[in-house]
Amino acid sequence: MAYSDFKLIEVIDSFGLVIHESSGLFANVQEQECSDLLSTILRENVDLAVAISSEKARSEMIISPILLEIRRKFNYEISFFSGVDFTVDSQRGLNGFCDFILSLSSEQLLVRSPVIVLVESKNENLRSGLAQCIAEMVAAQLFNERGGNQIKAIYGAVTIGTIWQFLKLEGNIVSIDLSEYYIKDIKRILGILYGAIAQSKP
Repeated sequence: MAYSDFKLIEVIDSFGLVIHESSGLFANVQEQECSDLLSTILRENVDLAVAISSEKARSEMIISPILLEIRRKFNYEISFFSGVDFTVDSQRGLNGFCDFILSLSSEQLLVRSPVIVLVESKNENLRSGLAQCIAEMVAAQLFNERGGNQIKAIYGAVTIGTIWQFLKLEGNIVSIDLSEYYIKDIKRILGILYGAIAQSKP
């Protein structure tokens, strides 16, 4: 089994998780300004990526630029990974590739703890990516513990680029925000991602 093989009930039962669903979980997060660079990229890319309608196009043309914007906001002191192997515990199915990882470590050659945000890209409905994203968040939690980094919360997102859904893992409790955030609300999306990292930085 790998991250992508998990069904929602399997990941819940396998790791003893408790799911909390709520709308507006991140409603009070402070928005972050969108740079002129990102505004230009999204203006040029969003419609094109939607027209191409492949997961790869959405990942490269919408999701990556948003996550790189977050890295710029932290003065390149966090690391960004795309399509990397993140095998933590193969015996428990915590292995496979993650679409995107943000870590508080500034090292870029290797994924180092603490991993704080995992983003799963989809080219279909968001719900199809929830189980995979949660499994990756559990793996990040274990990865951080092994690295001696006790991070209070791990954050996740499932996105098709134009729509985002966010999750948070604290202990064994997974909070799923039922609200969907659209690319036209890019300041809110940036605010959620920024806030996830900012509150975890020393």
